[in-house]
Amino acid sequence: MTEAENKLAERLDLMRLLIAADVAVAGADPLAALPVPFAQEAAGLSPNAAAKRRNEFAAGRSAAHLAMKQLGLPPVPVPVGSDRAPVWPEGLVGSLTHTKSCAMAVLARTGDVQALGIDIEEDTPLKDELLPAICSEREQAWLRRQDNPGQMAKVIFSAKEAAYKCQYTLSRAFYGFDGMELEFDLAAGAYQAVFTAGRPPFARGEAVGGRFAIGAGLIITTAEIRGRG
Repeated sequence: MTEAENKLAERLDLMRLLIAADVAVAGADPLAALPVPFAQEAAGLSPNAAAKRRNEFAAGRSAAHLAMKQLGLPPVPVPVGSDRAPVWPEGLVGSLTHTKSCAMAVLARTGDVQALGIDIEEDTPLKDELLPAICSEREQAWLRRQDNPGQMAKVIFSAKEAAYKCQYTLSRAFYGFDGMELEFDLAAGAYQAVFTAGRPPFARGEAVGGRFAIGAGLIITTAEIRGRG
């Protein structure tokens, strides 16, 4: 394998450790030659989209199609909905994420999983000026006790992104980074994203659970809901 292929495999191995065995995990390199997205998918892109955006979009859809194959299904379009979220085929639930160097998708059958959320970020510190917008006062106090506060602030950002995507599948509710507050179990590589207000069907104080890992140049976070209600 090439160096880029080895890096992608390493990153997928990390994601695989964070998600349940019945969830398909796939990835693609936005910098590599990629299959052309289905016409229904490409229709969700702006005609003025930059090449970088087009490559990342194609990589995300390619990863989604590979995940379908892992579940023994033929690849079908994943269009962009009116809310800009992916529209998954009937009977499937999934999540997409990408950076400039990597795209990933996770996919499961709705009989097994109710909602999924994933996020990947380049492993760089969160900019200090973004802290008040991303982290609550309690989270900022927690960060001050960490050896690597900038990196862990980026983990908070990523985990909130993953948890938001996950809950959105069920709530269809939009809100900002203050909509959840995180509690970490660093030894287990796990977190709980606790709702700061009710977002039906979620009550204030209810939580979405997830996991995180740092490696291969990325911060990787996941969130998963199954068996709720």
